[in-house]
Amino acid sequence: MKQTPLFELHNSAGAKMGEFAGYSMPLFYPLGVMKEHLHTRASAGLFDISHMVHIEITGKEAAQLIEHACPYDAANQPVGQARYTFFLNQNAGVIDDLIITRLGNERYLIVANAGCAEKDIAHIKGLAEKFESRVEVIPRGFMALQGPKAEAILAKEGFSSQELKFMTGVEPKTGWFLSRTGYTGEDGFEIAMPVDETVSFAEALLAHDEVELIGLGARDSLRLEAGLSLYGQDLDDQTTPHEAGLLWAIPKPLRQGGTFVGAVALAEKIAAGRTRKRVGLRPLGKMPVRAGAKLVNEAGDDVGKVTSGGFGPSFDGPVALGLISLEAADHPLFAEVRGKKIEMEIHPLPFVPHTYKR
Repeated sequence: MKQTPLFELHNSAGAKMGEFAGYSMPLFYPLGVMKEHLHTRASAGLFDISHMVHIEITGKEAAQLIEHACPYDAANQPVGQARYTFFLNQNAGVIDDLIITRLGNERYLIVANAGCAEKDIAHIKGLAEKFESRVEVIPRGFMALQGPKAEAILAKEGFSSQELKFMTGVEPKTGWFLSRTGYTGEDGFEIAMPVDETVSFAEALLAHDEVELIGLGARDSLRLEAGLSLYGQDLDDQTTPHEAGLLWAIPKPLRQGGTFVGAVALAEKIAAGRTRKRVGLRPLGKMPVRAGAKLVNEAGDDVGKVTSGGFGPSFDGPVALGLISLEAADHPLFAEVRGKKIEMEIHPLPFVPHTYKR
């Protein structure tokens, strides 16, 4: 398995390690998933996200390349603004969901999911052959500092971030990237740096009493409470943004067509209307319902599946995301778990309110 620059730090901190997207990653620390989750909501949690891939797009036609690869208006994206978007295939299925920040007039940074790194790089490099542009993968250390005390901690480390709003980013010094983004629903930041500066920066952050290391277990429960999709579970290349409840990320004019990959199929599918949709689900009881559980109606007919599920420590109960047929939304739902039927209630998303600084 591959290792991030913080591999030794995780081991010295007593992390339980496991495989994720080909990397050896911390699942949890001695604090435990529950306390890690609650600490992030109350203070500041530090996450190693160095497994994610950074792809820089530069050149005269960088904007045109982005607009061909993704369904949004990159040419008019202000410098410093980050956009949540997608790579789509010709059938409008999601190849990957991304955040793209404009760094300059001819510079964009794509931050993509680790599990999709190889296909994402091949996809954008293939599209780039038709444009006057350059695609470069940047090796970096990458961390997320999330929670209500994150801004104050960064200020003590010399990073002025008060002017940054949610979904904006800057380059505070050579080789570094700082954005007010995250995957927890909390206010917070994602910080990239040269690989050889990663450990020292992590140690500086951890020297603050308010900061604790947080593993993948709590990262998952935090994003689930926030109603955020996980690629490979809630999103895949057979699911469209419309079905996934993410049509808001595509400007209205582009929902009827455009020059981006998958534009024709997306417009046709929107016009035809979706037959299934993503929903938040609350199991009625104390038992969490995990991803993959079949969803059925009162008659036992298959009407969908749970795509993500677990216990929400801040919600104080089990939570889940599911993909269900439209007609099933107005009738009782049940998840089949080890031969038992657990009643499921559709619940508005997010389960826990976001605290982004807008």
